[in-house]
Amino acid sequence: GRDSIMKEISKTVEALKPSGIRRFFDLANTMEGVISLGVGEPDFSTPWHICEEAIQSMADGRTHYTANKGLLELREEIAKFHSEHYNQDYDPKTEILVTVGGSEAIDLSMRALLNPGDEVIVMDPNYVAYEPAIRLAGGVCVPIVLTRENEFKLKADDLKKAITDKTKAMIINYPSNPTGGVMTEADYREIVPIIQESGIYVVSDEIYAELSFDQAFASLSQFEEVRDQILVINGFSKAYAMTGWRLGYILANPTITKALTKIHQYVIMSASTPAQYAAIEALRNGYDDVILMREEYLNRRNLLVNSLNRMGLNTPMPHGTFYVFADIRPYGLSSEEFCNELLNQEKVACVPGDAFGPHGQGFIRISYAYSLNHIKEACVRIEHFLQQFK
Repeated sequence: GRDSIMKEISKTVEALKPSGIRRFFDLANTMEGVISLGVGEPDFSTPWHICEEAIQSMADGRTHYTANKGLLELREEIAKFHSEHYNQDYDPKTEILVTVGGSEAIDLSMRALLNPGDEVIVMDPNYVAYEPAIRLAGGVCVPIVLTRENEFKLKADDLKKAITDKTKAMIINYPSNPTGGVMTEADYREIVPIIQESGIYVVSDEIYAELSFDQAFASLSQFEEVRDQILVINGFSKAYAMTGWRLGYILANPTITKALTKIHQYVIMSASTPAQYAAIEALRNGYDDVILMREEYLNRRNLLVNSLNRMGLNTPMPHGTFYVFADIRPYGLSSEEFCNELLNQEKVACVPGDAFGPHGQGFIRISYAYSLNHIKEACVRIEHFLQQFK
């Protein structure tokens, strides 16, 4: 039929693997009574005062396009927030672009920075969207292996080894999905000279910044000497429980912001207007909500990590995000087999660690963005599952 005459689709797209997270969830959704500890989405609803502001904006007829970069009022609030909370100083007029979630920001940053064949350093394991974004922009992925022994931190020696004359950029994500690892100011200080000397760009995905539990959040953008090489990605999804609003932003020097905006204006025009008004309300009056949710995540983390370790599932304490990366290597199953068996025998869904890169093999990612009762019941089932390995 038609298919034989039609030309084939892009080879780059053809070669992309579907998300390992999604695949598992589609599977879990077809079964009855499954407890899912999989998707990285807060179980909280967006605080009502934030929703109300969006509703009010529509009632007032504020439903037109905004400026390409987003409402200036929102960019000013973002600048203020980052300056007060994270000691990051960005000019709302020339250095901030509002995007459709952090996801669009990742895509834009790769398209704005890369020429075909440029190398981008990624962590292994890492969040599933980075490598596809690099490939779609014609770049080449160069992995650095993160180890449990180093608390999944990026080490200076590894970074030095990975940089070649083809390296254009690096993508990092701390606090990290899937490992829960963090980088402190002292950790960053060790890699700053390497970044400065090599002149590479660093895309720093800081979407979990507010979910730093045991120490102050730190960012490479706080180091003046490399500040202009850093693109900071953040947004509202995780801290304010606003995943479905699809609103993020990117902070970068004026030259890069101009390039990002150029692509954004052609593919998106501007982010959703009601979502932008909701975000202004979130930044002005939503910080108490953030703190309450963070305390709740902290309780869940402690309960989950203590329970898993008590039952013999070796789990390092994550210092940020709402994920634990449990070490299943002693059980002699691959991550995929472990998750399949756990789902089939006990109806608990987790994500195989190798969905996040080859070196996630031997781990599973468990999300604690779920209620305490949900987590307790899952732990009962996981413990029952582990008895067979005694």
